[in-house]
Amino acid sequence: MARFKPVHKGMKLLPVDLDRQLVPGTFEHALNYLVDHELDLSALEARYCNDEQGASAYDPAVLLKIILLAYSRGLIGSRRIEAACRENIVFMALSGDSQPHFTTLAAFVAELGDGAARLFAQVLTLCDRQGLIGREMFAIDGVKLPGNASKTRSGTRADFLRRAEKMEAAAKKMLDRHRAADAVAADSGPSDREARQLARLQADARKYREWLTAHPQDRTGARGAVRLSNQTDNESAKMATGKGVIQGYTGVAAVDGRAQVIVEAQAHGTGSEQELLWPVVKATGSLRTPATLITADAGYHSEANLKALAEAAIPALIADPDMRARDERFKDQDRHKAKPDPLHPKGKAKQETRRFRPADFDYDPEAGTCRCPAGKALYQNGSNCTHNGYLATKFTGAQRDCVPCGLRNQCLRTPEKTQVRQVCFFRGKAPETPESHTDRMKRAIDSEEGRRRYGRRFATVEPVFGNVRANKRMDRFTLRGRAKVDGQWKLYCMVHNIEKLAHQGYAR
Repeated sequence: MARFKPVHKGMKLLPVDLDRQLVPGTFEHALNYLVDHELDLSALEARYCNDEQGASAYDPAVLLKIILLAYSRGLIGSRRIEAACRENIVFMALSGDSQPHFTTLAAFVAELGDGAARLFAQVLTLCDRQGLIGREMFAIDGVKLPGNASKTRSGTRADFLRRAEKMEAAAKKMLDRHRAADAVAADSGPSDREARQLARLQADARKYREWLTAHPQDRTGARGAVRLSNQTDNESAKMATGKGVIQGYTGVAAVDGRAQVIVEAQAHGTGSEQELLWPVVKATGSLRTPATLITADAGYHSEANLKALAEAAIPALIADPDMRARDERFKDQDRHKAKPDPLHPKGKAKQETRRFRPADFDYDPEAGTCRCPAGKALYQNGSNCTHNGYLATKFTGAQRDCVPCGLRNQCLRTPEKTQVRQVCFFRGKAPETPESHTDRMKRAIDSEEGRRRYGRRFATVEPVFGNVRANKRMDRFTLRGRAKVDGQWKLYCMVHNIEKLAHQGYAR
C-alpha cells in the first residue's frame, strides 16, 4: 500500500512576517501602497479630537484598507469583516493585526459621507496618471440594488393613513371584546398572545401616525407625479427588476472605454433611468474632451435628454426603444426570449385576452375603406390628421355595429364604458413637422459608423457591472439614506478602479 506524507489541517504556531503576505501584483499590495503613499487622508484624520483626552482610535487608513479589501472579497456585513480581521492572514497583514469591533467598521462606512467622493476622485486621478483613461468614450449604465429598507413599508400618505386606521380599528375591536368579556367574568382577561398582538397593533399604528406627522407631503418625481414613500428609508424607491420588485437604489456608473475605469459613480433613489443621465454627464465635465462620446442604452433615452446633450454640444449615441428592431445584428434575439427562464414563477400564468390591433383590420389605403375583424365597415373621420408629428387616417365604428357585437371584449379595452372602436393608420412624418432630436439620434445610431461606435458600449460597461455584482458579490446596500448609499456605491466602484490600477497600472 502506498505511503504518503501526513497532512496537517489543525492549528499550528508559525513565525509569520506580515509584510511578506502582501504579494506584489495583487489587489491587497496595490491597496496597501495606495493608501500609505498616494491618498490624502487628512480630511478623515481631522474628525478625531483625542489629542489630549479620550482613548486611542483606530487609524482611518487601517479602517479604509480593511473595508476595501473586504469589499474586494465579497464581504459586506461588518460582522463578517470583523471575523476576517481575526482569522485571515491577509487582513492581518494589511491592517497591522488590528482587530476593530464590527460597530467601529460599520460606523466608519456610515460616517464616511463626502469623504468617499474625495477618495474616489483621488483614485481616479491616479488612474489617469497611469494612462488608464482614454476619454474617447464614456459608457453610462446603471444597476438596481436592494437597500436596507422594508418593501412592505412603502406607500403614499393615503396608504399609510388607511393602514393606521385599519390597525386602530382592529385594536379597538379587540379592546371592546375584552371589556365585554370582563363584564361577564372578572377573570377573563386577554391571553398573553392576544396582549402581544394588541400591543403590536397599537405600536404599528402609532408609528404610522408619527411618520405622517413628520412627512406632511408625498414624495414627487421630476414631473410632479406622486412617488411611493418608505417608512424605513424614505429616500429609497420601490423598483421593478428582472428578478422581482425591490426596495433600494439605482447605482449609475460612467465607464471609460480604454481600460474600463469608472470615471463617475452615483446612487439615486429612483428607478427612472431617464432622470439619471444628465447628472452623470454633468459630473464628468472635468474629464471629458469636446470629442468624448457619451453612450447609453434605451433606458436613458428621452427627447429632453437628447435636447440637453445637443444644446451642450456633447457627442452622444443614446439608443431608442426600437433600435434593436432596426438592427439586423439583433434579428435572432427573439429566439433567446423563447427559452425558459430558470427564475420564472412556477404557478400557472394568468391568461389575458388578446385585443385586436390595427393590423387585424382590413384597411385599403387606395379606396380609403376599413373593415373590422367582424366584417363591419368603419367610417372615416379624418384622412389627414396629424398625431405626434405623423400623418394618419382615422376610422370609427358605428354604434349599431359595435354595441351588439360579440367581439367587444377582444376589440375594446373597456367594453363596459366605450361604445365604439376607433383605429388609426399612420403614413409617415408630416411634412411641416420639424425634425426632432430623436429623429437625428436614430439617423446617427443607424449609420454604419454609429453602429460600430455604439457596439463598443457593450464590451465597455457590461463587464464592469459583472465584476462588481458577480465577482465581488457587492449586490446590495447596507446603509440608509441617499448620501450614505451614494458613498457606499463609490466605495464599490473604487474597488473596481483599484483593481485596474493593480493589474494594468502598477503592474507595468
